Parts: sequence; C-alpha cells; structure tokens
Amino acid sequence: MTARIFLKLILGLLGLMVVALVTVDYFATKVAKDSYIQNLTGELANKCRMIALPALAPEQLDAQQARRIAKAAGGRLTVVRNDGKVLVDSDADAATMENHRSRPELIQAFQGRVGSDRRSSATIGAPFLYVAVPISDGAAAVRLAVPLLRIEEQVNQIRRRMMVSTALAFLPAILIALALARYISRRFATIMAHAGELARGNFRSRLPETGDSEFGQLSRTLNDTAQNLQRTVSQLQREHSELEKLERIRKDFVINVSHELRTPLASIQGYTETLMDGALDDPDHNMRFLGIIRHNAERLARLTEDLLTLSRIEQKRHQFEFEHHRVNRMIQDAIQLVYPIAARNNIALVEEPAPENATAWCDAEAVSQILSNLMENAVKYTPAGGRISVGARPLDGMIEIYVRDTGIGIPEEDLPRLFERFYRVDKARSRELGGTGLGLSIVKHLVAAHHGVTRVESKVNQGSTFYFTLPVDEALLGAEQLNPEFTAS
Repeated sequence: MTARIFLKLILGLLGLMVVALVTVDYFATKVAKDSYIQNLTGELANKCRMIALPALAPEQLDAQQARRIAKAAGGRLTVVRNDGKVLVDSDADAATMENHRSRPELIQAFQGRVGSDRRSSATIGAPFLYVAVPISDGAAAVRLAVPLLRIEEQVNQIRRRMMVSTALAFLPAILIALALARYISRRFATIMAHAGELARGNFRSRLPETGDSEFGQLSRTLNDTAQNLQRTVSQLQREHSELEKLERIRKDFVINVSHELRTPLASIQGYTETLMDGALDDPDHNMRFLGIIRHNAERLARLTEDLLTLSRIEQKRHQFEFEHHRVNRMIQDAIQLVYPIAARNNIALVEEPAPENATAWCDAEAVSQILSNLMENAVKYTPAGGRISVGARPLDGMIEIYVRDTGIGIPEEDLPRLFERFYRVDKARSRELGGTGLGLSIVKHLVAAHHGVTRVESKVNQGSTFYFTLPVDEALLGAEQLNPEFTAS
C-alpha cells in the first residue's frame, strides 16, 4: 500500500515538474529570443551608424567594398536611396534588385528613425532581421541584415544552457519531493490502515497524534471518531444486553405468573366441580373443600396484590410520602403487627433499638411493608422456640435496619438470586406456607425507591439476617446511588 501511494505521489510530482520545465522553457525561450533580437537590433543599428559616417561615403561604395564592410559587420549590407533604388548590395547585383521604397525598416529610416523588421528576403529567399539607419539627412539609408537562422542557433544555445541550469536547480526540489512523498505516503498508508480497522469494527484502533500539522489534526479527528463509535457501539451492546435481559425477564415472568396462577386456579376449579357434582351436600367434606377454595382464593388475591404493588413500584407510579420518622417507633409498630403470628408459633420477638431519637427520611407505610415482609418470612422459616431480632444502627450517614432470625438458613449458592421475582429456595415448602415468591422482590424495590441497599447474610441451620438502609435526611434521598445489584429485575 505504501509503495503504491509513494509511486503515485512521485509520478504526480514528476508530472508537475515536467509541466514546470515546459512552461519555463516556453517563456524563457520567448524572453531570451526577444531579448537577444532586441540587443542584436541595437548592435546592428550601431554598426549601421558607423557605416553611415560621411568618411566612408556609403552611397559611393562599389560591390567589392560593400562585401568587405559587410563581412566586417557580420551581416548583409545594402545602401538604398530615398526613392527606393538600391545603390549597392553585398550579396546581390543592385541593378537587378527591385525597388525597396516599401520596405518597413527603410520607411522608418527615411523618416529619420532607426528602422527594423523581420521577414523573408525576396532576393535570397531566407528569413532575415533587417536594421536600417538614415544617411545624408535622409537622402539614403544604410541597412544591415542578419539571417534569423543564426539568431535561432544563438537562442537555442541560450535555451540549452537555461534548461541545464533549471534542471540542476530542480535536483534539490526532486530530493525534497522524494522525501515528502515518502513521508506523505507513510502517513496516508497509516491512516488507510486505521480506516480499514474501523471498517472491520475495531474501534479500539488509534492513530499516533503527531504535532499540530494537518496530519496530526486528521489523526485526532479520526481518533475522536473511533472513540465516539466505540462509545456508541458499547452503548448499543449494553442496550442490546439489557433488552435481552428484559426479554428473558418478561418470558420468565409470564411463565412464573402462569405457573403461580395455574395451581390455585386448578385447585379452585377442581373442588368447585366436586362440590357441584354432589359433594356440596356431603357434611363430611363440603366445609373442607370450601376451606381449600377459600385458601387458594386468598393466595390468588395476595399474588395479584403483590404483582400490582411490584408493577407500580417498577413503573414509578407508586406514590410515596416522605417525612422524618423515628426509627424505633417504626420497628415497634412492625413487631406489634407480626406479634400474633410469632406468638402462635412460639417464636420470641426482640427489639434491638437504634440510638434514641434516630430518624429516617422515608415513607412509613413502605417501611412497614418492608419490615412485615422480612419478619413474616422469618416467622415462616424459624422453628418453634426460635428468636427474631429487629434493630437498627447508624451507618455512613444512613440508618441500617436489620431482621435477624434463628431459622433454617439459606444455602450460599441461593443468596445471589434471593431477591429475584418468584425465586424460592424451597419451592414446595414456600407454597405450602402460602408464599407468593414476590415478597423479597418487593422489599428490594421499595428499598431502592429510598435509594437504599438491601443485603443478606445467612448460613444453613444458623439463621439469616436481612439488612436494608434508609436515608437520614432529604439530601441523601436526592443523591443518585448507582448500585447495579439492586436494579429492577
């Protein structure tokens, strides 16, 4: 690639130099020729004036004298009277020559000026430069003529010397052009290779940025373009991944909802048909069947309510009323709500209060739902005689609230997915206990709406501790906390 670019540049530069040489040759030749003829005209005029001196009496010269003077002067000598009659000529018989009254150079000479003209001689048939000056107060004129062929030879000699000098002067330019072509070809090859990398999708490719030259500016522009393309492609890839993730979530959600709805609906339908087929009049079974139908209807109602709650939170349509609330008071209210269930299962509820007057900027109803979900889960999975502790503590400008139980614990491999919708560690037991599989997901989203963080620590057969944080004031609530672990899923 570099060699092709170099060759094209060199051919282009050489073409320009050839055009320059031809142009120089044309104009220099023209200038040299005009200058030479002008100088020669002046020189011939001076020689004519010397011949026109009265001491030489040119009008009385014979042919032999004229040839001798012409040879000394280096041209053809002609003496013409003012009526056009040729008196003497160094190269022809004057008696046989036509009248020269109409010759341009002689007309000018008879008017008292130096006359000159370039034309072909009617007598000899060759092109000449003619120069004439007046003598004897315009009564006659002396004319010298020089063949133009001799002038062309002189001009060609000058031209050859000028061409050689110009060519020698172009040698440094050719060397500079070679170096410049090599430099430009390398830079172009680098840029084309970079463009090829971009075309192949390698947007991490970068050009070396060298100085403030046009190539340096072009390199920076291409690097900025590559960086923008890389950023755009990365964003598109992330968005594509997010769309794929959302699509998987949607499919899983449809599957899970269908599955969760199918079981209670099938049970309701089955027992309803049984009652309609005659079991309604069976006192030994009708109440039990109705109880099962009621239990599954309540399960459907809880599932529907949880789905609606989760949908409102995810679509940011859930209305929150943020105010300062005492943390210990919210913990006490939550304990009172769960106390009857815990007492029925012989489970102790213990408050581990936060510092006195500790407050959180939150929605009290949302926090109540968070604590209720966590504590009800703790009650479900804590054996009789167990203990559930609820407390809070300041943590890095936030308030961290926790629910700790002495229950069966959670396997370590299940912890990362614990807050996913419909994810259950023990599916059979969860359904048996009436769980919808959405409680912890709702907890995560409600905490995220407060810009808090949810986490869990657990060991099998040693219990679990669920933590979540709340802001202590409005300023912390307004600060965006990027925590991908707790984004909507």
